[in-house]
Amino acid sequence: MTMIKPSPLVSVIIPVYNGEKFLAEAINNVIAQNYQPLEIIVVDDGSTDKTAQIATEFREVIHYIYQENQGPATARNTGIKLAQGEIIAFLDVDDLWSENKLQIQVNYLVNNPNIALVQGLIQQRKITGFTEENKPIFVKVHEPYNYINIGSAIYRKSVFEQIGLFDERMKYGEDVDWFFRAWENNIAKVVLEEVTLFYHQHNHNMTKDKKIVELGLLRVFKRHLDRNRKEGKIPEKLALNKPTIVEYIGTPPQNN
Repeated sequence: MTMIKPSPLVSVIIPVYNGEKFLAEAINNVIAQNYQPLEIIVVDDGSTDKTAQIATEFREVIHYIYQENQGPATARNTGIKLAQGEIIAFLDVDDLWSENKLQIQVNYLVNNPNIALVQGLIQQRKITGFTEENKPIFVKVHEPYNYINIGSAIYRKSVFEQIGLFDERMKYGEDVDWFFRAWENNIAKVVLEEVTLFYHQHNHNMTKDKKIVELGLLRVFKRHLDRNRKEGKIPEKLALNKPTIVEYIGTPPQNN
């Protein structure tokens, strides 16, 4: 008799700061995945709007945590520390997942125990306004692309135990820094050729109109080089079949 292995618990972490316009739709988007077992952790990073009030409406299906404003890296780390699942997923409050994202990516992880994280493609969309029901109106920007947006992937929790959490000293670029560390530590990942994340641009994006220096990307790359030098590694001399760092993190769309 064949035993059916139960589906693993997935912990979904939604960090939010003044996201009253987006929180309900983000939570409903996760619920609509129809995946079980599931826990949804909403980390309120010091919001001053109606975020807490909206979260209360979902108290039966989410874990809500409030903390003083410390930035997205700390908010995500708070969620990771609280998570009970063996698989972690992230959804920024103003983004959305594609239909069945969780089931598709969890199935891949379950069937491929050597893989630590599974990404999908990103569809960038611009929010041009809101309906009378306060729902955002989207316009597609660029074709789907492969790049490191943490919401497009799911992760084995053990990966964070292996290479650490997001760097809380970084206001921007903490996600890029984490993926650089994942590459340095040979964390195996795959990218599925289908959209799993709708990444939304709007006037309140933290990274809107920020230059490379402001986003800390040069600092991220310098820290990457410093770690390699300290450990005596030469980035150009890669292990057999190991992707280059550019292949690992992907390429963002141009002219965005």
